[in-house]
Amino acid sequence: MSVNKEEISKTIIELEKSFNERWSVGDNTGYLDAFADEVSYFDPILERLVVGRDNVIAWINSIYKNPHIVRSDYINPQVHVSDEGTFAVLAYNLHTFVLDENGEERQLRAWNACHGYRLIGDQWRVAHSHWAFSQTVTERVAS
Repeated sequence: MSVNKEEISKTIIELEKSFNERWSVGDNTGYLDAFADEVSYFDPILERLVVGRDNVIAWINSIYKNPHIVRSDYINPQVHVSDEGTFAVLAYNLHTFVLDENGEERQLRAWNACHGYRLIGDQWRVAHSHWAFSQTVTERVAS
């Protein structure tokens, strides 16, 4: 069986964008519905990895507020697909924009995003999600 990695990559990016679009306007269920039962999750305000769909959903619901994002820029999205075509890792930079008090766009956040997707049945599910701020330090150090 031949795996069309280009088509899988396109599908993963489209899914991710659809989840982000829903998130941006106040509907976080796109991501929540896509989580696999065994999903693991990191974000910048967590001290420890959160594991398991119910735990991740509870965490996100506890912090989620409608961000009113009016535009998102997806920068350099890269998808790496397994040879079997059942696992894919998506990494990209995301810049999100909101309107300021004058109705002008301003950048809200700059993110580094990395998500592992698993094909379960005929649906791509998020097996791992990791969000990080694009820049949290100004000194170039490795540790």
